[in-house]
Amino acid sequence: MQALYAPGARVVVRDCEWIVRRADPCDDGGYILTVDGLSELVSGKSAQFLTRLEEDADAIRVLDPAETRFEQDMSPGFEKSRLFIETQLRQITPADDRIHLGHHAAMDPVPYQLDPALQALKQNRQRILIADAVGLGKTLEAGILMTELMRRGKGKRILVLTLKSMMTQFQKELWNRFTIPLTRLDSQGLQRVRNNIPGNHNPFYYFDKSIISIDTLKQDNEYRRHLEQAYWDIIVIDEAHNVAERGSSSQRAKLAQLLAGRSDSLIMLSATPHDGKARSFASLMNMLDPTAISDPDDYAKEDFRDKGLVIRRFKKDIRDQVTQEFKERVVNDIYLDASSEEEAAYQELLQVPFTYRGEHSPSKNGQLVRVGLQKSIFSSPAAAQTSVEQRIKKLQARDEPTEDELLEGEYLQSLLLALRNVTPAHFNKYQQLLKLLKSADYGWKKTDTQDRLVIFSERIETLNWLQENLKSDMKLKDDAVELLHGGLSDVDQQKIVEEFGKTESKLRVLLCSDVASEGINLHYLSHRLVHFDLPWSLMVFQQRNGRVDRYGQTEIPIITYLINQSDNPTVKGDQRILEILKEKDEQAYKNIGDPATFMKVHDPEQEESLTAEAMATGTEANAFDEQYQPDDSNEGDDLLAMFLNPEATQPKPEQEVVAQTVERYSLFPSDFEFARQALEAINRERRQVSFTVNQERQTITLTPPDDLEYRFRFLPPEINADSGSMVLTADKQRFEDEIRRSRQDENAWPKLHYLWPQHPTIQWLQDKLLAQVARHSAPVLVLPDTDAVTNALQANESVFLVSGLIPNRKAHPVIWEWFAIRCHNNAVVDIQPAEAWLKELQLDNRLPNRGQPVNITPLEALRGSVIESAKAQMAKRQQEYASTSEPQLQQQLAELQALKDRQIAQLDKQLQGSAQAEHFKAARREERTGRIETVFNDYQAWVRDTLTIEPVPYIQIIAVFTRDSDQSNG
Repeated sequence: MQALYAPGARVVVRDCEWIVRRADPCDDGGYILTVDGLSELVSGKSAQFLTRLEEDADAIRVLDPAETRFEQDMSPGFEKSRLFIETQLRQITPADDRIHLGHHAAMDPVPYQLDPALQALKQNRQRILIADAVGLGKTLEAGILMTELMRRGKGKRILVLTLKSMMTQFQKELWNRFTIPLTRLDSQGLQRVRNNIPGNHNPFYYFDKSIISIDTLKQDNEYRRHLEQAYWDIIVIDEAHNVAERGSSSQRAKLAQLLAGRSDSLIMLSATPHDGKARSFASLMNMLDPTAISDPDDYAKEDFRDKGLVIRRFKKDIRDQVTQEFKERVVNDIYLDASSEEEAAYQELLQVPFTYRGEHSPSKNGQLVRVGLQKSIFSSPAAAQTSVEQRIKKLQARDEPTEDELLEGEYLQSLLLALRNVTPAHFNKYQQLLKLLKSADYGWKKTDTQDRLVIFSERIETLNWLQENLKSDMKLKDDAVELLHGGLSDVDQQKIVEEFGKTESKLRVLLCSDVASEGINLHYLSHRLVHFDLPWSLMVFQQRNGRVDRYGQTEIPIITYLINQSDNPTVKGDQRILEILKEKDEQAYKNIGDPATFMKVHDPEQEESLTAEAMATGTEANAFDEQYQPDDSNEGDDLLAMFLNPEATQPKPEQEVVAQTVERYSLFPSDFEFARQALEAINRERRQVSFTVNQERQTITLTPPDDLEYRFRFLPPEINADSGSMVLTADKQRFEDEIRRSRQDENAWPKLHYLWPQHPTIQWLQDKLLAQVARHSAPVLVLPDTDAVTNALQANESVFLVSGLIPNRKAHPVIWEWFAIRCHNNAVVDIQPAEAWLKELQLDNRLPNRGQPVNITPLEALRGSVIESAKAQMAKRQQEYASTSEPQLQQQLAELQALKDRQIAQLDKQLQGSAQAEHFKAARREERTGRIETVFNDYQAWVRDTLTIEPVPYIQIIAVFTRDSDQSNG
């Protein structure tokens, strides 16, 4: 019988003892064991072993619990045993669908933020699209789920893909809140990797956890090849709508499809997850679950509604839960009249005889050219001049321009002259902006480091013009005004966003193009946002406003729209259409949630096209308003609604969510106390760690010894302390204050570390404590006659603390229980859950250890009976599990078979309607059927391996308890 390799098992490999962290099935029929060293020679080291190779050399041995040696604990207060038992308790990985650790992250979680993790954990395979609206905290929701997966041993290797501008922000958020150390592979980080590792090494194996821009990956063929040969436990794709197939399969989409098959867990984040097209959204769903959709152009909700692939909420859905976390925004609409110079420019624009394909086109095509230039005029004269000059160059570039094109060129020159007359003094929208910024009522002060300003425009020319003029008119220094747009490098984009969030930065005004309307946090020191021009897309309204109106904003967001008004009937009508978009955005914000409900194309560019088309065809504003109304009758056909469980849209009541969280049982009152006592115990054995403790401030300051320093060598360089010492705090509020303070620092990373189970120092401590107990031994605690002891442990009794673990075929723990096995008169007399018995015992540091040696031979004689009793208990658990999992397995396999049959039937239907020759159709059927077979066979194997548990439990004797009055001195 093959040896059982389960997480938590102790194995001897090459005469060193290791603890198994994970065991992954290998192609050769054995396992790849990922282990951490316990014996002195390998302490602090990690390794991987191929079990088939080691077994063939007789160099691997799972330690037999029946051979466990007993050693009496003589330490004061049973310190050594308490720390050992606590460390073993902390090894237990949950196998249920509740939240065990994520709710203790360095944040104040709101109940709705736990819902995505709860929904994903109900799946065998955690794959989910978190599609919450802008500003609700999708990064935090992803962090909670990632923490739960890591707690379950399913998060050693993580890859995050995000936008260039968001890499640092995402990296810091996951480290600060969840202690998830992502190495940033931006252009500088990639160069550092190339310098530090051999050229033929895969950087994605060098760093277990990394974050990279998807655009960097798609442009770098070398790194794409590395991706194809790497595998992760978790992949996160932020702003996932960018990787959907839109018409043709883009490089981004192909890359995401590749990655979707390179991890067990896949988390996608997007507030705008589809463009309204069935095929586009199907591409995302098939990345999450390749068996979900048979025909990407025609699918029904019955196939996948219960799969839990999507969760989506809007601010209106969670308003009751977030009275403190969200401030109700204030909207200022500033209407202003166009100057006479602007009106003259509008008139010149309308007189231009625009051409289409060489001919004057007064109908829609020519008007679309006019509307394109009008869009730039609505932004600024500077943007309009650039657009007009580009149009003139385009006409002049013709080899033989037509008479109509020559005439258009002449009129464009007149328009150019009119635009040059719109100087800053005659550009009323700009003058109104200056008036706003200087007004006492608006309250913005350029000297206030806590009150920064965000101004949006879609045109870079407008941003450049604003930067130049604001500096002189507002008397702002060069470093007080910055531009953020997509033409900047990844490093520059990240640097500007970082600077904007630092109190000590001299940056006061951030001029943003719509590249900054996706994802980035601008709310730390800013709650005032100005739309210098109105977006032509409802979705852009939401994205822009979400930069300051989001979870964690401490001030009331003030959103200001500068709305220009013309006396020209055509221009006035077109401007009114933009006002209607603004009103619809407010309606979505207050009542509906999803702004895409109105225009129903779910894509900013397509929304802009519809807006432009309405202007080009002369659509009346009222007709435009009527045309784009939310239609409740179509709500059920919405692509997202098809994938949502009805209850997933509405957040659960707080009491119900709290019931889904678990507080881990511990022998210590807090992680801080555990860490403090562990460090003291390690130094009592031999002086190894230099540290100080501040009880009042709940901080531990330590100088990392070599083996801890070695672990940090593989973590992001930003988190290492320059001073050589590390300060950890368990005070969540103090750490929150440090996060805020760190934004003022030059490097903007907290100097404190959050002390909780996920921090590398805690994990290092646990490994040190495990190594302090001799190989394959368990401590014996000879307890004094206190009231708690006599209640828990009768005279002439002993209690064995025993762990029983059964993994599934993927080596993930499924059943992991601890038993208190009571023995009397050399026989097992009772078995009860260990946690209840330990609570009754009250094993704390106030329990005196008299240190009287006892004869442990009678205890050793009980080992066999105790282990057999534990195996019998685990067999019962195994039967209980099988009785529920087997029907579940068969149901899932049947559902997969039905989906597979449907896909093949759909394929046959498509081929029957094809006019291709029969031999072509036969080849297509064979190729496509082969792909379907592969996808479903892989998925069915995954389901079987997940739901099928190993037949033999891994039993470990953790500790033995007896009374000092029960044993004679030996």
